[in-house]
Amino acid sequence: MCKDFSHYNQKFMTRNIICILITIVLYLIMMIVIGIKFSKQNNDVGDFYLGGRKLGPIVTAMSAEASDMSSYLLMGLPGLAYLTGIADVGWTVIGLAAGTYLNWLLVAKRLRIYSHRCGAITIPDFFSRRYRDKSNVIMGISALIILIFFIPYTASGFSACGKLFNSLFGFDYHFAMILSAVIIISYTSIGGFLAASTTDLIQSIAMTAALIIIVLFGVDRAGGIDAVIENAKSLEGYFSMSSLHDYETGGSSSYGIITIISTLAWGLGYFGMPHILLRFMAIEDCNKIKISRRIASVWVVISMAIAVFIGIIGNAMTANGSIKALTNSADSEKVIMNMAMLMSENGIIPALIAGIIFAGILACTMSTSDSQLLAASSSMSENFIKGVFKVNLSEKQSMNIARIVLLVIAGLSIVIAWNPDSSVFGIVSFAWAGFGATFGPVMLASLFWKRSNRYGAVAGMISGGIMVFVWKFFIKTLGGIWNIYELLPAFIVATVFIVVVSLITGKPEKEITDEFEAVKSSKE
Repeated sequence: MCKDFSHYNQKFMTRNIICILITIVLYLIMMIVIGIKFSKQNNDVGDFYLGGRKLGPIVTAMSAEASDMSSYLLMGLPGLAYLTGIADVGWTVIGLAAGTYLNWLLVAKRLRIYSHRCGAITIPDFFSRRYRDKSNVIMGISALIILIFFIPYTASGFSACGKLFNSLFGFDYHFAMILSAVIIISYTSIGGFLAASTTDLIQSIAMTAALIIIVLFGVDRAGGIDAVIENAKSLEGYFSMSSLHDYETGGSSSYGIITIISTLAWGLGYFGMPHILLRFMAIEDCNKIKISRRIASVWVVISMAIAVFIGIIGNAMTANGSIKALTNSADSEKVIMNMAMLMSENGIIPALIAGIIFAGILACTMSTSDSQLLAASSSMSENFIKGVFKVNLSEKQSMNIARIVLLVIAGLSIVIAWNPDSSVFGIVSFAWAGFGATFGPVMLASLFWKRSNRYGAVAGMISGGIMVFVWKFFIKTLGGIWNIYELLPAFIVATVFIVVVSLITGKPEKEITDEFEAVKSSKE
């Protein structure tokens, strides 16, 4: 008979649920303790927002990737693989893996050198200083973009946490969502960037443990590797990179070249993700970035591959009756939860291990939300209040304002996440496109094209942002060849605007080009 964990949501928790809850509570307490520890190392806003550029190669690599993956790693990827097979999820993984590697290879070292040379501690600050924008127009626009896309992005993380506790323990969604938000806010506002980065490292370990444990358990319950593979082969279009399996009908549909290109475009988003780019700026020794790149790339490829395999295993477990059929995307995203709950029925130790899996799911969301909160609060306090509006603050006042702004942004995110039926991954997809199209082309131009200027940068940000909305809500609805992920056309449009506007306006000042050449030749 198929297993369903809905019957666990009872007034009196069973033993296995209590064991899971104990594991999660201990994990959350550890996050807060880390925040308190690192609060003593925040002497100024540079420490709070960038950790004083003290991150080692391992922390840099793992915190960057943990803050990148979000709950998509343990929920989105397995759920998609469970329902449709390997095509959609496979091309997405390839795009994300390529984007991760290229971002580390092309952007990481040069951004670290450039931002250090010009004294920037946030992404808007870097753009403004790079182009010597004394009007602070670039700073204001880029800070506004961060607020527009990061507040709902953070809200989606809070929402995911609330749904997790609601599904597991029957807790009221709003109570669970607020509790999760309070914990994330606590260690982030107290410990700042170093706390967020260190907890991200630990959370990446939790994610890895969850992936490995559930694969071993799932393969065993599915009847072995051969049974998993045979089940996948028996489903039409499931094991193909050019077709999608239809779970309801059992048939398949074509996965064409336009869709493949559109899916691969997810990788372009990395060039504009502020919470990932900040990790590059914070690394202590830029000559060790190669180590970070190798660690990050290997971890991303292996973790995403395992996540996809979990979805395939889950389908096989449904086929042999171990877990219930998950017939839609909302349910299929819970496949790893179903597998973990099945594990917890085997005694106290398995229940505690299942708790690690759920802590891993929670870690995916928390590791992204803490980084987004810092990036959003820095854009408001450092770039709007001090940069655009020229408010002079002491270091102590700046630290207090930073924490207050973080709390306000978190509060707005809670309001947006109040609806329990809100789409988590729809928001993530749109925000990813927004950052990729507005910041990605500008970041690449600022690092690699000496002729680019502030007019081109402004034009690129505005055109990229507008095209994301236009394509998403108007052009894409036409369907057919227009059904392309909005990041790709918006990225292209922004790039064209940067090039054209830069060429038809004045050349950058000598001070700017001299700095560009100095960074280019630097071996720091």
